Amino acid sequence: MTATRFSTPLRLGTRGSPLALAQANMVKSALIAAHDLADADIEIVTVKTTGDVVQDRALAEIGGKALWTKELDRALGEGEVDFTVHSMKDVETIRPADIALVANLPRADVRDRLIGAETVEALPQGARIGTSSPRRAAQLLGLRPDLAIETLRGNVATRLAAVESGTIDATLLAAAGLDRLGHTDLGAAIPVETLLPAAQQGAVGIETRADDPPTRELIAAINHDATWQCVEAERALLHALGADCHSPVAALARVDTDAITLRAELLLHDGSEKVALVAEGPVDDRLDMARNLGTALLDGASPAVRALFAG
Repeated sequence: MTATRFSTPLRLGTRGSPLALAQANMVKSALIAAHDLADADIEIVTVKTTGDVVQDRALAEIGGKALWTKELDRALGEGEVDFTVHSMKDVETIRPADIALVANLPRADVRDRLIGAETVEALPQGARIGTSSPRRAAQLLGLRPDLAIETLRGNVATRLAAVESGTIDATLLAAAGLDRLGHTDLGAAIPVETLLPAAQQGAVGIETRADDPPTRELIAAINHDATWQCVEAERALLHALGADCHSPVAALARVDTDAITLRAELLLHDGSEKVALVAEGPVDDRLDMARNLGTALLDGASPAVRALFAG
């Protein structure tokens, strides 16, 4: 496949944040390398999403993860763009039937980084932690009930500025996003044994129209199989749980040759309860394994925790 195949540039839809644009350029570079395309063969088109516009409320209060995707979905469905790029942890578990997830780039560092202290234990008594993530809030309160959680949204620069100005004492950011923006030495990485990450954290996904085989074929060439398998397992788990953006849930799958391990935990919002399980099995059985793990987690959870995962 070469650049002469296309009479007009392929249009890659993305949010306009610095991180989203960095990820779009990663996709563009991968496609250029895979297909010997010219730079002009792929045009990056920015689309403003509701999630970018409304920054003063928690995502769960204003419509959930669809606020990151619905405008990009519309642009894709109406032919304004040919494919779109997403941070997978921002993508709803159930997607429109006319849109196909086609590929994942290789997964980056899955950990959270703490900005404002070297460890969770080192945070001052009663420290104000800025986050809009129910998962991060619940995990931190489970470790440190004295912490004060304050809603904080915005892009990476906004959240870093909140710590720098003293508006909050600390925050958590995904290591993958910081690395992609060049902040490789910023913050203290928290081991996954301490803070299990959000499902799909560190993974970038590319979607096309389901009825566009040529573009699907083009994109599929840059898919990273191990990341794809892990993302599939984590999404299957979320679906089995009926999880949404209100649900404090963490999950991480890892592939080793033909085997996959999936760890997950469900929490109460205040961190006072947690149920955690691990499943292992053949990669080919990952979807059934994930669904079974979801059932086992709910079976082992208290009524209060189960109520958060009613779907």
